[in-house]
Order: sequence, then structure tokens, then C-alpha cells
Amino acid sequence: MYPYEIVFGLTLYDLLLGLSALAAILIFNFFSNRRKLDARYHNFILLDAVVTLFVGYGSAVLFQGFYNYLENGVFELTETTGATFLGGLLGGAACFLAFYYGIGALYFKDGLHVKMMYPMLDVFATCVPAAHAIGRLGCLCAGCCHGKATDAWYGINMVYLGYKVVPVQLFEALFLAALTVFLFYRALKNKKGNLPLYMSLYGLWRFFAEYMRDDDRGSTVVSFLSPSQLVSVLLIAGAFVVWFILYRKRRSTTQNE
Repeated sequence: MYPYEIVFGLTLYDLLLGLSALAAILIFNFFSNRRKLDARYHNFILLDAVVTLFVGYGSAVLFQGFYNYLENGVFELTETTGATFLGGLLGGAACFLAFYYGIGALYFKDGLHVKMMYPMLDVFATCVPAAHAIGRLGCLCAGCCHGKATDAWYGINMVYLGYKVVPVQLFEALFLAALTVFLFYRALKNKKGNLPLYMSLYGLWRFFAEYMRDDDRGSTVVSFLSPSQLVSVLLIAGAFVVWFILYRKRRSTTQNE
């Protein structure tokens, strides 16, 4: 929609991407102060988040390169390779957990990181959709991740394409904003289960939103599913696994009381 340079060679996409990271940090700081988290733990999480941010972006590009390989048989990582959020989410999550438990075991001799794992993930489940919502506005400005061509009143002209398309990026930003408010409210009430709620609700949205997309989606080993749809299915399945773990944990705690 507006892929032009704004200042210092940065576009709205770049600025909104930076703002998305800031939003996630501010939300985490809010709940960290509200719940009076140990300063050591707070700083450890921020360091883990920074490492995860860089690894997650690399994973997003790597996943897109792999999807492109499945589609055309060529694997390359260039400026035009692109990036996929769900690929970044999976790679970032793996990095976060590896750092959290690996470095955490060395740093927290008292096992504080293990005790705080589930409460922290519930907070993170609020941070991620907030950052993602702002990032999707960046996608709208850049013209990537666009929808199918349309003449409908809600269509938005994409500069690179030269015609109006379904603003999937805007729809997703609105969905994610609503999801953020919902999860934020639950976090304020100290309700548990935000992580699987995020995984399942976003997974469902993304699966069906893919039918509105018309950019290059790549391919997977499952011919009738786009890469994001396949990951969405895994995300939903993962949500049920987390719910089961939380159920077993809650049941075990109840029986021991």
C-alpha cells in the first residue's frame, strides 16, 4: 500500500516491525511489574527474547526458502526469499525453550525458571499476538502477504501489483488485536491457559485466512494444504497437547493437596 522510504532508508514496514517488538516488551514489563517477578528472572527472559527474535527471523526466512524449494526445486536465501510468520514462530519457540531450559539450568540453581514456566508462557501468549498485529500492518504497507484481487469496496490498492486486493493483512491485524485484548483481560484476571487458547484460535484463523491469500504461498508434502495451513494444523494439535499437560498438572496438584 505504501512501500516507500520514510526516514533513514526505513519504510513503514521496518518502523512497524520495530514497534511490534517494543509492544511485546512493554506488555511483558507490565505483567512483570504487576506480578513482582524476580529481577534476575525478568532480565533473563528479556535476554532470551532478544536471542529468540533474531533466531526467529532467521527461521522465518529459512522456512520460506524450504517452502519455495518444495514448490520449484530451488533452495536459495536471498533478499527476495521472503519470510513466513509461522516458520518464525516455530523456530523462535524452539530457540526460546532451548535457551530457557539450557541456560536457565545454569543460571537458576534454585530452579526458579522451571517453577515460572507456565505463568510466563501465559504472559507471552499475550505479547505475541500484540506484536503480530502491528507487524501485519507493516505487511499491509509493504504490500506483501496480500489477498486475492477484488473490486469490492473493502479492497485496497497494492502499489507493486497495480490493482485492488482483499486486505487480508488488515483483517488479520484486527483479529490479532481482538485476540490480544481477550488474552490481556484473562492475564489480568490471572486465568490460566492463555497459551493453548492463542495457539488454537490463531491456528484456526490462519488456516481459513489462507483461502483469501493470493501471494506466493509455496508448497508442502501435503498437496492440498499451503505451508501455513499445515503449520496451523500442527499449532492446533499442539494446543490440545498443552491443554492435556495443564490438565494433568492441575489434577496432580489437586490430588496432592
